[in-house]
Amino acid sequence: MRECDERQVGAGARPGASGRADLADPVLEVTDLNVTFGSGRDAVRVVRGVSYAVRPGEVLGIVGESGAGKSVTSLAVMGLLPPHAHVTGSVRLRGQEILGATEKTLTAFRGKTISMVFQDPLSALTPVYRVGDQIAEAVRIHQKVTGQQAARRAVELLDLVGIPNAAQRAKAFPHEFSGGMRQRAVIAMAIANDPDVILCDEPTTALDVTIQAQVLEVLKRAQRETGAAIVLITHDLGVVAGSVDRVLVMYAGRPVEVGSVDDVYYRMRMPYTMGLLASIPRLDRDGGQPLVPIEGNPPSPSALPPGCPFEPRCPIAVPACAEAEPALEPVGSPGHLAACIRAGEIDAEGWTPAQIYRAGTGGPEEHGPGMPPVHLRPARLPRDERDVVLAVKDLTKHHPLMKGALFRRRVGTVHAVDGISFDIRRMETLGLVGESGCGKTTTLMEILELTRPQHGTIVVLGHDTATLNARDRMAIRRDMQVVFQDPLASLDPRMTVYDIVAEPLRTHGIRDPGPRVRELIRLVGLDAGHAARYPQDFSGGQRQRVGIARALALEPRLLVLDEPVSALDVSIQAGVINLLEDLKDRLGLSYLFVAHDLAVVRHIADRVAVMYLGKIAEIGQVGQVYDTPMHPYTQALLSAIPLPDPEKERSRRRILLEGDLPSPADPPSGCRFRTRCPKFKTLDETDRTRCVEEEPRVRRLGEDHGVSCHFAEKLDVV
Repeated sequence: MRECDERQVGAGARPGASGRADLADPVLEVTDLNVTFGSGRDAVRVVRGVSYAVRPGEVLGIVGESGAGKSVTSLAVMGLLPPHAHVTGSVRLRGQEILGATEKTLTAFRGKTISMVFQDPLSALTPVYRVGDQIAEAVRIHQKVTGQQAARRAVELLDLVGIPNAAQRAKAFPHEFSGGMRQRAVIAMAIANDPDVILCDEPTTALDVTIQAQVLEVLKRAQRETGAAIVLITHDLGVVAGSVDRVLVMYAGRPVEVGSVDDVYYRMRMPYTMGLLASIPRLDRDGGQPLVPIEGNPPSPSALPPGCPFEPRCPIAVPACAEAEPALEPVGSPGHLAACIRAGEIDAEGWTPAQIYRAGTGGPEEHGPGMPPVHLRPARLPRDERDVVLAVKDLTKHHPLMKGALFRRRVGTVHAVDGISFDIRRMETLGLVGESGCGKTTTLMEILELTRPQHGTIVVLGHDTATLNARDRMAIRRDMQVVFQDPLASLDPRMTVYDIVAEPLRTHGIRDPGPRVRELIRLVGLDAGHAARYPQDFSGGQRQRVGIARALALEPRLLVLDEPVSALDVSIQAGVINLLEDLKDRLGLSYLFVAHDLAVVRHIADRVAVMYLGKIAEIGQVGQVYDTPMHPYTQALLSAIPLPDPEKERSRRRILLEGDLPSPADPPSGCRFRTRCPKFKTLDETDRTRCVEEEPRVRRLGEDHGVSCHFAEKLDVV
């Protein structure tokens, strides 16, 4: 194992990376890092033998499912783990051992030689201090400068990371910044002292794709300014494809594949890596075929299986896999390592991820020239001949903006939803997408309330919600169910799965729900024995399956799904998406699918509506909107979605939006997107005046393609 570690440390960057990354000595060298919590029989090893090295200007991506040990590894390197954590191995920074160093020594390094960007920027900033003061403090700790000089440096750093009006915003508090601005401020703090290494722990996870693209661009700019090496920890394989030189894949606390980004994406030799890549919905592929999920769940660090930790989930496992844990060994080009005893067979046979994950234990089956079986959807009537299950027309929802504690008065209006229209037919999925704050959830709530809207009409299954009484609403709720974003929060922890699924049946007068409950549990892919368990006994994907079973209990015709897979790992997410597609075809369901992940929507939806600041910017068939987007906002959204394909990511056109979403309490006049629109800047004065003064309406530009832009034109961004 020691020889493998030394080969790994000496691995160079992929072709095209900075030349100095190949020649210079490592700035950060981690060797055989182990982290254990507890002691004796209760000891749990959460990180096991992690080794890597990064050189100046190099970017290393560390990927894996939740619980793989990625974040614990970075915290161990920074010396930020709690005292009860037992850490062994070696962490050398510029050749100096820092593992086990005193707090005084570590403080001298942190922020100066090595810095960290945390996943939650709000928790990384002190809420009672101004942002500029916090950055200035980071400067003064490590540099002999005056307070005035540090304040000027803070403004320079905020300007460098793209904060508009940096001098003014430096005086603001963290809560006055949006999520993307807070993350940029944390990056400014991380590069304040020109560090040699920057550790980034999921820096874009909680951000909209447009803001994510801005933050990634800021990281690249920061690296150019400082020449630092970056360790990027993420679960997003698209982000890794376009941002890193080398990749380290972790599973059950240890590396299972390491190599250049091209080796890991195009010549992977570990079934786990292949499963991760195959389970991702891709923006550049339609939803004609099912995703390839990794069955099962990652093992608990306290109960690792004998042999290879991935063996219980591996579709090509053989008896030898359960006997001993495989070492990380060379499998191809220099620096490419994999921990799999069948890596040589994978290479020799040229097995693809789709072939392996259609396999039994004996080896991959053939499905034509390297392709998975075709997913044949049942024939459907033309859209115009199918019943309308949901029709929304000119829906408006405004909230009063109040001020004052004792004597409250109205000082404005929040335009949450401002006149949107769409419909959903039988056996059709409409994806509702857009950035946070665009009005997606408000639209959902207006539909689910089944009451008279402020303005416009909502017709559910042929019934106008403005005319419903209590009995009618009860009847319609039987045919319209909802699946929530967080399955754990939406399931009562005091009830068993049986009682959770049986509750809507009992509410609607079914006295013996047992047979139906057992049928539903089987329908969503769970075992009958799961009925007696509680929600906390399940993984996130299994809990979401329970939520879907409950929603299907009354045989609804319309399902409203609010970000149903956003909280799941990609390997688990793929199984839930496949389940939803299968159920729609088998049961004749219609879906209103709300999501911020446009790749997921492309895979599951038939039509898509793109929302911006309470309005619909573009709507139509998924293929038309994705392949030929015509609204500048849709084009920017699609260009910001990373593809898990290094070559495509390097050559793609990027459209970076400037600034953040305007406040819905004070939307711009005319076209609401004009303040961020890249096309607006290219127009002449007459056309700009039209955008400022005239609000565009959704106009039909194809058979099923509507766009609300005065100057819409096609642009290929995928």
